[in-house]
Amino acid sequence: MPASTSSQTPPYQIVIPQAPTTAEKRAAEELERCLHEITGAHFPIVDDAAPARDHEFVLGRNARLRELDVRVPFDRLKEDGFILKTVGDRLVIVGGSEKGVLYGVYTFLEDYLGRRKYSSKAAKIPKRESLVLPEIDDMQVPVVKSRDLYYLDAWDPAFTDWHKLDSNMHNEWGLWVHTFGALVPPDKYFKDHPEYFAEIGGHRVAGGQLCLTNPGAFRVLVENLRKRMDEKPEAKVWSVSQNDIAGYCTCPDCRAIDEREGAPMGSLLTFVNKVAAEFPDKIISTLAYQYSRSAPKTVRPADGVIIVLCSIECNRSRPIATDPLSESFRKDVEDWAKICENILIWDYVIQFKNLVSPFPNLRVLQPNMQYFVKNNCVHMFKQGNRDSGGEFAELRAYLLAKLLWDPNADVDALMDDFLGGYYGAAGPLIREYVDLMHDALEESGESLEIFGNPASPIDGYLSPSLMKRYNALFDEAEKAVAGEPDVLERVRAARLPIQYAALEQAKRAGTGDRGVFAPRGKGQWTVRPEIVAQLGAFVERCNKAKISRLSEWHTTPDEYREKYLQFLERKPVSHLALGKRATFVTPYSPKYPACGDTGLTNGIRGGDSFELNWVGFEGSDVEIVVDLERLVPIRSVRMDFIQASDFWIFLPKRVSYFVSGDGESFRRVAEIGHDAPETRDADGVRTFAAELDGAQARYVRVHAVNRKTCPEWHVGAGGSCWLFTDEIIVE
Repeated sequence: MPASTSSQTPPYQIVIPQAPTTAEKRAAEELERCLHEITGAHFPIVDDAAPARDHEFVLGRNARLRELDVRVPFDRLKEDGFILKTVGDRLVIVGGSEKGVLYGVYTFLEDYLGRRKYSSKAAKIPKRESLVLPEIDDMQVPVVKSRDLYYLDAWDPAFTDWHKLDSNMHNEWGLWVHTFGALVPPDKYFKDHPEYFAEIGGHRVAGGQLCLTNPGAFRVLVENLRKRMDEKPEAKVWSVSQNDIAGYCTCPDCRAIDEREGAPMGSLLTFVNKVAAEFPDKIISTLAYQYSRSAPKTVRPADGVIIVLCSIECNRSRPIATDPLSESFRKDVEDWAKICENILIWDYVIQFKNLVSPFPNLRVLQPNMQYFVKNNCVHMFKQGNRDSGGEFAELRAYLLAKLLWDPNADVDALMDDFLGGYYGAAGPLIREYVDLMHDALEESGESLEIFGNPASPIDGYLSPSLMKRYNALFDEAEKAVAGEPDVLERVRAARLPIQYAALEQAKRAGTGDRGVFAPRGKGQWTVRPEIVAQLGAFVERCNKAKISRLSEWHTTPDEYREKYLQFLERKPVSHLALGKRATFVTPYSPKYPACGDTGLTNGIRGGDSFELNWVGFEGSDVEIVVDLERLVPIRSVRMDFIQASDFWIFLPKRVSYFVSGDGESFRRVAEIGHDAPETRDADGVRTFAAELDGAQARYVRVHAVNRKTCPEWHVGAGGSCWLFTDEIIVE
């Protein structure tokens, strides 16, 4: 029955135990605060020794439970579960051993009173003159035991608790991941004990992993781990895991275990189990990541060992459970599920290289979550954006938080509720935009990669016709909320990915109506002024929306503008090979195709970043033949290559140029080397140019020698390195 909240003495009181836990006390304070926001009334907080009233909120392990004959199965509630139950005009909210009672309070406020917390800064607070409690009998226990969401907005403590997230659980661990380098630092041990480190290609490598069968490496790691545990005794979970590089040990002893177990995880898990035996009161975690992802045949995780299984390679355009491209990962998940009940899934939900870029993966979030739960992945870490902003950062954080608590939640209803609450009258238009882009992705059949870019899907979900429709929807959306400045800024922030995609596509196109350059006559080019204007507006809006990075770890909006302007300085060049057919004797990598078969003869040059308009070749020499279509005198040949050593991209050891009149018989006319060091200090673009004698030729062949594998000092020691080039210029 309705209970008025306008009288001086409110009819409801909040009852807590006489000796409340921290969670019970906070739950009461939060309930009172939020009820006051909703009703304008204050609700007294009393302990269970106070006289009973007909209308009460009964919180926690309370003496009232016996009086009301409410039997609570606390063992089933675990840490975070809760019960909401009406008994007459009283509402009982009881939780598990940690934050369950607080989560119960927030669920009551959200599900039964309509309060929302869309982001750390945006909430919906309904107004009521009276409280009417419906019949409630609700018990919730999360199937995902630990729920971590890597979005800066979600780190707000109030957001974290409201959405029942663990407060960045990896920060509460002693060590999180990639810890071999921290526990056995090569700069300290390699000189005197190279045998502690991975043997790759017959050599011990300082920049690689550990030798997992070396007793000295084991002793050092255990000693250093124990010291860290002594410094942080409250931490229960400690990671003993591979560095974030390739190159596992192939010494005879490690190789023997791996061959017997059918996977490099054989030697790794054997090692980790031994470490776990040294610390029986702690939990030891290790990564199943890239080369170590597959489960071993017979070795099993010891009690107290958590497997952190990473989905970094997966396609994000289709659910993992049914996607043919995810077959290998699916097998690994299901193999681990057979031998381990303590799996933490590290899932990636954004495009790392282009954080402010359209990334239509929202439809796979729920089926992937459900698949993981089905396969014993009961701890989850969803890696979004470590920096502020990014494409639909608030929407993703909201949806993922809800799914981490309930993988079977109604995602469509959640999305509509968020879009309407966060974007106001523009919400339905943004929903139309979301659906249109996801439909286009599904229709195209394209994959969606976390290291992708917005220039590649130009024939799919980011085609010119669709970009036009997206912008029309945002034009309407901005008009719909023009009188609400705060909401308008949210809509404009949601539009940034489309503006970013247009700028990146213009760089890829280079020339033409959608490119950055316009002809100025006689083989000269100029920058289209509208591109400069669009760039300025984009960066200004990014800064206003407090976007801190456009790519993981680097590139602020202002840095993006600077790099873009530098790219504009590298105008197209007119030359004899322009528009001519290039035969790639060495195929370019599909990961870095630039403009495909025309990428080295289209006149478009790369900038100071390898990610756009540079054609990439992995682990092999490069050989390309260009047909100039007729005999012509050749004065010079040149090519640019880029070095980005942190990304395993090095300059060629040497470049040779050959010419031919018939395409069969070639003569070498130049060989160019270099003396640039293979270090970060020498990163950048270098030209390999040859002056010729003006000899007549129709065909030009290029041969660039790749160093093949990263040097021993490099973090990728033993892994394949890359060559990147942008244009074959023949004059």
